[in-house]
Amino acid sequence: MKLLVATRSHGKQREFRAALAAAGHEVVFPDDVGLPESPEEAALEHGETFEANARRKAEHFAARSGLPTLADDSGLEVISLGGQPGVRSKRWAGASGTPAEVDAANNAELQRRLAGAPEHRRAARYRCVLAFVARAGAVPVVTEGSCAGTILAEPRGAGGFGYDPYFLSAELGRTFAEASVEEKERVSHRGRALAAMLPHLPASAP
Repeated sequence: MKLLVATRSHGKQREFRAALAAAGHEVVFPDDVGLPESPEEAALEHGETFEANARRKAEHFAARSGLPTLADDSGLEVISLGGQPGVRSKRWAGASGTPAEVDAANNAELQRRLAGAPEHRRAARYRCVLAFVARAGAVPVVTEGSCAGTILAEPRGAGGFGYDPYFLSAELGRTFAEASVEEKERVSHRGRALAAMLPHLPASAP
């Protein structure tokens, strides 16, 4: 059975495809099943919590596709900034353009806010909430994962996306942009939320 992962982010698609395919799931994304981006999608991420946004996305795409649907909402929380950017991580700087341009603007805002900050004020964590809807109208299953790190003053690594070049993982000792996909999956917020979600997903192909 196909499992729809409700994201249009190419970075997230790479990570979900690798992890779910390894678990035997046939993964598809909105464009794969003929679901063009619609105007109402922009409002799906305007909730006040990661869980609210993940639930809304899962329910929306399950209703549109008729497929079991998995959705996430995730972001960076910097402790000294009161948990910002949090649920606004993707839109923090208010930039538009390509994903790379939006990432650059968000990272510039992050560095502006932390300019001159000592290491103890750079503690941060990534958080991810996943919501799975087996069918339209079903009650979502929700799981969560997080990982701790520090925000660097200079980027390191060419992989990942979003804030990854500046996020120094406490467990890996390098940024998520320096880590391989497998290393990141093992310790990342999304990898942990997905590991908790796997038992709730439809049985994978034999």
